[in-house]
Amino acid sequence: MLVTGASAGIGAALARVYAGHGWDLVLTARRETPLKALAEELAHAGAASTVLTEDLADPEAPRRLFGAIAQRGLTVDGLVNNAGFSRTAGFLNTDPAAHAAMIRVMLAAPVELARLFAPGMVERDYGRILNVASLAGQMPATGGDTLYGPIKSFLIKASQGLYLELRGTGVHVTALCPGYTLTEFHDVNGTREEVSTAYPAWMWQTADHVARVGYAACEANRPKVTPGVMNNLLAGLAKHLPDRVALNMVGGHAKRLKRI
Repeated sequence: MLVTGASAGIGAALARVYAGHGWDLVLTARRETPLKALAEELAHAGAASTVLTEDLADPEAPRRLFGAIAQRGLTVDGLVNNAGFSRTAGFLNTDPAAHAAMIRVMLAAPVELARLFAPGMVERDYGRILNVASLAGQMPATGGDTLYGPIKSFLIKASQGLYLELRGTGVHVTALCPGYTLTEFHDVNGTREEVSTAYPAWMWQTADHVARVGYAACEANRPKVTPGVMNNLLAGLAKHLPDRVALNMVGGHAKRLKRI
């Protein structure tokens, strides 16, 4: 099982869940130290882990990963596309290079990695592809974080299309769409204090819960899963509201977070 963005948060939680179900792992992220710490933790639980540091913002990273794994004689029967980040300073205030990196890491890299590893899974009549999208991908885009939601929406649709294409091959494809999750994600993009005060504790989920829901959904070959009753209600509400009302709703969200 190759897990991208495995150094913390949902990625690390998914690595632990898959290790707990007997999978050996290839762990990748930009930071080597937390990857090695996680590999050591998983080794104590009986799972073998290979650590490969890569920055998926580099267009050559997916193919380098594929080559490094093949060179080690490893077979990848599972792929978790989890790596991601956001920039919330606003579209006009964000360096275009940061936007390009977002698109590379969260949109292009998952597509490329699936294209590289899925053929072998189909050949072996077995595979698991879990793409970590977001509740944001089921909502109107939020001003101030203009690209994040649309990128995640693409990932959901691409996952559903791949699910249909690979149905009956033994390869399961699932888009996991968590809402607010207790990870370092919001610390990295500088919104921890804002989101913590804007929304009550009951709206938040743990990374472990999200990972377990994602694992179960992929095993059941569900094309999409959104953890949490409230998150499913929000997604359903956004789908059926008129565009103007839905946009006003997420516009209020952005104001609470001081993004616009």
